[in-house]
Amino acid sequence: MATLSPELKARLSNPLKIGSVELQSRVLQSPLSGVTDLVFRRLVRRYAPNSMMYTEMVNATGLHYVKQLPKLMEIDPGERPISIQLFDCRPDFLAEAAQKAVDEGADTVDINMGCPVNKITKNGGGSSLLRQPELAGDIVRSVVNAVTVPVTVKTRIGWCDSEINAVEFAKRMEDAGAKMLTLHGRTRAQGYNGPARWEWIGLVKQALSIPVIGNGDIFSVEAAIACLEQTGADGVMCARGTLGYPFLVGEIDHFLKTGERLPQPSPIERMQVARDHLIMLWEYKGDRGIRQARKHMTWYAKGFPNAAELRKQLAVIESVDQGVEIIDRAIAYLEQYGWSAEATETTEELVEV
Repeated sequence: MATLSPELKARLSNPLKIGSVELQSRVLQSPLSGVTDLVFRRLVRRYAPNSMMYTEMVNATGLHYVKQLPKLMEIDPGERPISIQLFDCRPDFLAEAAQKAVDEGADTVDINMGCPVNKITKNGGGSSLLRQPELAGDIVRSVVNAVTVPVTVKTRIGWCDSEINAVEFAKRMEDAGAKMLTLHGRTRAQGYNGPARWEWIGLVKQALSIPVIGNGDIFSVEAAIACLEQTGADGVMCARGTLGYPFLVGEIDHFLKTGERLPQPSPIERMQVARDHLIMLWEYKGDRGIRQARKHMTWYAKGFPNAAELRKQLAVIESVDQGVEIIDRAIAYLEQYGWSAEATETTEELVEV
């Protein structure tokens, strides 16, 4: 069970300052491609109203050639604090995109220098910039000169084990004008495999004067506290831990502020939020939202009897009504029979069609 030491409580008691922006939470929701759209952010913000949210990453080159901003950049007028994340390898295009992000209402502009996906790195974006630190510095300077809001960077510890350059790269980003750096404790070669190496977050924190946010393997309150204690980081960023669990950011934030654990949501509560998520995606994106909802629904359906069968059905839903019917039937069963381990073998009727 995690405990909040007096030292950690004192260290994190003041607001987190990113340049001119002041945050009332030390827990941030990571940008996640295909996930952190306006609907997802609304759900996370239900439980963490003061936390910084990030859009999905936006291609600055693609943005240069369109007149209408993509839906990826759409934010609620009252959605604060909010950052729009950009990626590219062209300083001028990124500067132009950053200006559009600010016009849209971004409180900060974040530059992705950590994405490990091949289609991003082969075009010079994401974590490939770890191999081009001079260009990365030029990008930050270009964006800083183009906007009045703070510019931040999200990156990894290096390209591979033989090319770990986290400290040198981070110092270059600070020198170029970045006001915060988020460090994922894995190399590009690791992808999401193996444990995050938080020790590098600690080394970067020691080397910088700007805030450093720890990222990687933050799946629980206990993990967040351990990361903060071990690294001295100024905050944590939750990523995959929020998939199908939009409660996590709020749980960690509440614990850091009070030292108290919130009760974890029951399977019924999780499925009720899944239903909300499905309906909201359909209202926001129509049929495209239903297709996108399939993966979200399977992430919610875990940790209770017959969840595997429920996931199979939610993964192929064709309409909002079909999805709601399946979820409501599952909720009704859980309400009637509970979800104890003893019930696992007696729930085959849970999601029969």
